[in-house]
Amino acid sequence: MRTIIEPFRIKSVEPIRMTTSSEREQRLRAAGFNVFLLRSEDVLIDLLTDSGTSAMSSEQWAALMRGDESYAGSPSFYRFERAVQDIFGFRYVLPTHQGRAAERILFSVFCKPGDTVPSNTHFDTTRANVEFAGAHAVDLVIPEGRQPATLHPFKGNMDVAALERLIADVGRDRIPLCMLTVTNNSGGGQPVSMANLKAVSVVCRAHGIPLYIDACRFAENAYFIKLREAGYAERTPLEIAREMFSYADGATMSAKKDGLANIGGFLASKDTQVAMQERNLLILTEGFPTYGGLSGRDLEAIAVGLYEALAEDYLLYRITSTTYLGRHIAEQGVPIVQPPGGHAVYIDAAALFPQIPPLALPGQALVVELYREAGIRSVEIGTVMFGRRDPGTGVETPGPMELVRLAIPRRVYTQSHIDYVVEAILNVYRRREAVRGYRFTEQAPFLRHFSARFAPL
Repeated sequence: MRTIIEPFRIKSVEPIRMTTSSEREQRLRAAGFNVFLLRSEDVLIDLLTDSGTSAMSSEQWAALMRGDESYAGSPSFYRFERAVQDIFGFRYVLPTHQGRAAERILFSVFCKPGDTVPSNTHFDTTRANVEFAGAHAVDLVIPEGRQPATLHPFKGNMDVAALERLIADVGRDRIPLCMLTVTNNSGGGQPVSMANLKAVSVVCRAHGIPLYIDACRFAENAYFIKLREAGYAERTPLEIAREMFSYADGATMSAKKDGLANIGGFLASKDTQVAMQERNLLILTEGFPTYGGLSGRDLEAIAVGLYEALAEDYLLYRITSTTYLGRHIAEQGVPIVQPPGGHAVYIDAAALFPQIPPLALPGQALVVELYREAGIRSVEIGTVMFGRRDPGTGVETPGPMELVRLAIPRRVYTQSHIDYVVEAILNVYRRREAVRGYRFTEQAPFLRHFSARFAPL
C-alpha cells in the first residue's frame, strides 16, 4: 500500500480547547510575545518540543504498574539498566531526571575553565552546561549543515578536517571530550552517517579524546542510516544503533525523545574511574544511583519505550509524517531546511522574512505569527536561542541561522492536525511581506529563550 497509516489505535483522547483570534492576541501580549510563557490550554497544536510530549503505549502503561519505588536496588532500575546496556552497549548506566542533568554531571567531571568541547552542533542546554563549567562550546558541522536549502543525506555530520585543525590549534590537553548529537537538533534534525561516526571516532582515539554521543534521537538517526547509507538497508534499527554506539566512550540521553517517555534520561560510560566520579555527583544532586531522580514507574516506561522507538513500522510512520509536513509547505514556496528532519520541520525564517534583519528576530516573528494565526506553538532556533549579548556593552551578536522548529510529538497528532498546520503556515506565508520584527525587553544570562520577553518593532 502507498498510504502510510499510524501504526497504532487510539484508546484515550484529550480535548483541545479552541481559541479565538482575539483571545490569542491577548495571551500573546500577556506572555510578552514569548510562547514559552503561554498556558498550554491556550495552545491548539503544540509543536514547541518533542521532548516529554509523546503518547505512551499500552505496554508502557502496563509496565508502570510494575514500578517498584524502593529507594535502593529497585528491580525497575535493573530492567532499565538491562535495556540501556543491551541497546547502547555501555557497562555503567546512571539514570537522571532528564538529559540536561546528565549533561551537567558529564561536563562537571570532564571540563575546567579554558577547555574546548567540539560537537557537530551543541543544542541549547548542552552549550549552556559546557559554558557553565567554564569551557568553550565549538560547533563543527559540515558546511552543508549551515545551508538550509542544500540537499545532503547527512547534514548532521561533523567536519572531520575541522576537528583535526581544532585539536592542532588548541592542543589535545584543552579538549577533554568530543560530542556528537544524533540527530543534529540545532541543525534541522539532520542525521549523522555511520561513516562520519567512524571517522570522528578514529580521530578522537588517535588523540586520546573521549567521544560521547548525545543520543536523544538515536532511533531516528539509525533509521536514516538504514534508508540512506550503503550497506545498511538489510540491517535492523537495533543492529545499527548498537554499531553507532560501539564507536563511542559514553552517551547522554534525554529519554523524553526516543525513549518515548514523559520524563527521564541517563548518563552512560565505559570507563570505571569516570563512572565513579559521575556517580558521586549524581548522588549529590539527583539521588541514589538506582533511581537517579526518577520513580520506579518512570524507569519501567523508559525500558519499554527504548525498544518501541526502534520498531520499523513506527519509524517509517514517524519519518514519513514529518516529511509530509515539510513537503506540503515547501511545494508552495515556504523555505525549509532540506531535507526534512526526523522529529521536526525547520522553517528558514531569514529567507521567509528578508525584510527583517537578524537582530530584529525574524524567527521570533514567525513564532508569534503562527500562534496568532492558528494557535500553533513552535520554537525559535536562531538569534533568540543562540545569539549572544555582550554583558558589558549590551551589543547583540546574531545566531548562525534563523530557524523556527515545528517539533512533532510522537504518537500524538493525526494527519488532519498536520493538515491544519500546513494551512496555517501557508496563510502566514501569503502575508509574509507585512510581518515585522521584535526586540528584547527582558532576558536572562543563560538560556534566555525560556523566559525572555519581547515587544514588536
